Amino acid sequence: MPDASTPRADIATMLLDRIGDNNPGLRTRDRDWTWDEVVGESAARAALAQKLRVEGPFHIGVLLENLPDFVFWLGGAALTGATIVGINPTRGAAEMVAEIRHTDCQLIVTDTEHLDRLQHLDLGLAEDRFLVIDSPQYLARLDENRTAATVSVGVGADSLFLLLFTSGTTGASKAVKCSQGRLAQIAHLATEKFGHIRRDIDYCCMPLFHGNALMALWAPALANGATVCLTPTFSASRFLPDVRYFGATFFTYVGKALGYLLATPEQPDDADNQLVRGFGTEASPEDQSEFRRRFGAELFEGYGSSEGGGAVTLDPETPSGALGRPAHEGVAIVDPETLQDCAAAVFDEHGRVLNVDEAVGEIVDKQGRRGFEGYYKNDDADADRIRDGWYWTGDLGYLDAAGFIYFAGRRGDWIRVDGENTSALTIERVLRRHPAVIAAGVYAVPDPRSGDRVMAAIEVADPAEFDAEGFSEFLKTQEDLGSKGIPRFLRVSASLPVTGSNKVLKRELKEQRWHCEDAVLRWEGRGDPVFERMRPQDKNALDAQFRAYGRHRLL
Repeated sequence: MPDASTPRADIATMLLDRIGDNNPGLRTRDRDWTWDEVVGESAARAALAQKLRVEGPFHIGVLLENLPDFVFWLGGAALTGATIVGINPTRGAAEMVAEIRHTDCQLIVTDTEHLDRLQHLDLGLAEDRFLVIDSPQYLARLDENRTAATVSVGVGADSLFLLLFTSGTTGASKAVKCSQGRLAQIAHLATEKFGHIRRDIDYCCMPLFHGNALMALWAPALANGATVCLTPTFSASRFLPDVRYFGATFFTYVGKALGYLLATPEQPDDADNQLVRGFGTEASPEDQSEFRRRFGAELFEGYGSSEGGGAVTLDPETPSGALGRPAHEGVAIVDPETLQDCAAAVFDEHGRVLNVDEAVGEIVDKQGRRGFEGYYKNDDADADRIRDGWYWTGDLGYLDAAGFIYFAGRRGDWIRVDGENTSALTIERVLRRHPAVIAAGVYAVPDPRSGDRVMAAIEVADPAEFDAEGFSEFLKTQEDLGSKGIPRFLRVSASLPVTGSNKVLKRELKEQRWHCEDAVLRWEGRGDPVFERMRPQDKNALDAQFRAYGRHRLL
């Protein structure tokens, strides 16, 4: 039986390799399927899709939680050469319509719960273009299409397999192309990098419409014949019971998932589980350390995106907070204006970068596109990624004197206060240290006269019990938080808006500013931070300042 040590060129071939494989391939709390059975279910869906295919791009939208049918349709699309478009259920109606129409979906796979929502949207699709997985008609059609697994003519490494929408936390979402060949390569590289093996039991708690679950978990599991265990949605309270039920050895996370897990009450037996390791992005060093202590598993904090990866390689000598070393000599930190490499960061005794303007720049791969295959029908976005023959990640970073690379946030997260650049990510990590803070998002709101002001939104268990005075004292003691990084506005919420992958939706927060139902506190910016709750008249007065200084367009 081939495994990841025998690299396969495309996902369809990797599926055929699992014919006759009786290792558990997919598990839920209700039922198990061997890999051989997973391939059989995939073949039935491939045959059904072929019968329903019409002219135009062979794109199949999937609007489901993490259910077995999502996995089976991934396999079916691979065998028949179709493209899966994962539809994010957290999108608003207008966004959902725009994304489905933009990606030219000719079929939609969904369930009764989500169909009720889709039927009220103008998608340009006839009623028979919706496949409802919990309907008797759907099950009957699958039974009519039971057939041996084969790969359609012309399907191979270049076949477009996925259209993955970016999270859209700081800007509009874009549909990233991912071919079967690229995903197969990612699966083999992840196996080598993170030690995936056939005995792994992979707990899939991140959404399957997102690249994290597909690239870091499902594809490596397919390559190795490991077991994928599904939970419909991420739940912090359900995480440990699920891990124990399945005997999970590996999981992935993204966004604020670790923060939500660590906010659950600690129990003396938290480490009594089979977890060996996890992989994810954007967790603070403090959260990583605390997770290791509580749950007894190693974490690999990585760097990557749906567009492309391979910029950073792991190194056992990597200092806390760093990602690793540049993967090759072409990876650099570049000043976007001068196109010159940035200087090495200089740190104070608290680990704060002293030469931010000189050290922080955009992470760039000077060897070009590498894994980036482009955005679907978005030439302007492609051109923004590939400039001067280089691949621009859109992410900020810096290098230390030893050559280790650090992540400094997304390009849209840069805040300029009184002529000085400040990283929103750095401030978020400080705020997350406070024991009451479950999640945090930091973003710029414009100063009425010029520049930016720092605004932060924090999620706490009970906003009514939030101790603003104690929080101010906490900020005063954080030696790696400069005065420019102390929030001028503080939104205190019981539930911050997040993407489907649990990233705080800062684009929405930035649009709302202080106009929200949550309590918003303000510090005047002089002396020690003292937060006072904004009244409606305070908000109106601030709006009037913007209008007076000609910045009404931002309101």
